[in-house]
Amino acid sequence: MTGCHLCNKSICEISLLLNNPQSSVSGIITKWKQLGTTATQPTSERGQRMIKCTVRRSQQLLSQ
Repeated sequence: MTGCHLCNKSICEISLLLNNPQSSVSGIITKWKQLGTTATQPTSERGQRMIKCTVRRSQQLLSQ
């Protein structure tokens, strides 16, 4: 996606070319501009705790 962007393709053109939603294309290009990478960043410790808590709640609801 970033290669297409560097070749002056619009978000709409990239979206149609790669068959991805425009919001996804826009998000990835924005992330690349801000961070210089499109790799997934590590989650914060707080984020990991929230994920674990959500999983536990879901498991409790399913077991009832």
